[in-house]
Amino acid sequence: MKSMLKTAVAALAIASAASVAYATELRLSHQWSNNDIRHKVAQIVADEVAAANVDLDIKIFGSQSLFKAREQYKPLSRGQLDMTVLPLSYAGGQQPAYNLTLMPGLVKNHDHAARLSASPFMAALEEKMAQDDVMVLVHGYLAGGFAGKDKCITKPEDVQGLQTRAAGKAFEQMLAGAGASIASMASSEIYNAMQTGVLQAVNTSSSSFVSYRIYEQVKCYTPAGDVALWFMYQPLLMNKSTFDGLTEAQQQALRDGAAKAQAYYLDEAKKEDAASVKAFADAGVEIAQMTAEDFAAWRELAKETSYKAFIADVADGQALLDMALAVE
Repeated sequence: MKSMLKTAVAALAIASAASVAYATELRLSHQWSNNDIRHKVAQIVADEVAAANVDLDIKIFGSQSLFKAREQYKPLSRGQLDMTVLPLSYAGGQQPAYNLTLMPGLVKNHDHAARLSASPFMAALEEKMAQDDVMVLVHGYLAGGFAGKDKCITKPEDVQGLQTRAAGKAFEQMLAGAGASIASMASSEIYNAMQTGVLQAVNTSSSSFVSYRIYEQVKCYTPAGDVALWFMYQPLLMNKSTFDGLTEAQQQALRDGAAKAQAYYLDEAKKEDAASVKAFADAGVEIAQMTAEDFAAWRELAKETSYKAFIADVADGQALLDMALAVE
């Protein structure tokens, strides 16, 4: 009897070990700290999938611990990485159309951004992602602003002669058109560049301004307000073949988790702008506001620089730009 019991216990242990061994683990990479909204979006998906009990685990590697910020899209497309939260314009080198997801003056506010995410424009971009074996799980845009090490930046003349960081090719083109010198880097590198005098001005997301404590290095902050020049699409992406290889239950758990995360992302993105103003004000940084006239001046400059260059560089650039501009 004891022998039979031991055999049964051993068999149960082997079966249990086998079920653990066969649980699928997905690796998710991003560049931010654990208190950043984009990490929290990833964590919601991971937690919801874990709670669904479908033998699927998502392991999150934050703070560039698995891949560097700008080096995540290529391994994702090759199946060497399963998931990432990524500013899509970082992959503009692979797909130039992605530069349209960080185009000055294209997005008016957060609700407009959400409508863009659900529009034919985004569907056209997702077709391009599919060519790279990539798919979107969670849509999300974040707003942002400007910060100056020694002065306020609200209008194009304010960046003339300054070493400036902008996320994405289109903003770099516009700022260069305003007379700025451009320094390209990931948002995670801004703090050190400002501290060492490499940068005098920067624009990035409200979330990154706070997450990377940029308020410790600047004199003036121009946040996203009634008008926001800077909106950047930063989705949670997944390798499509990896997703297709999962069970129906696992795929559904991912979709359910993504739906919850996307609702959170939109709600929290709206709060990020106000939270960033408080963080900078509490640190003694001057707060400047961009006026509607300032915004119009930037947009006119963008039309002559960023928009024009995009149309020239991308075969279907005019059609994509028109699709984006058609979203009210």
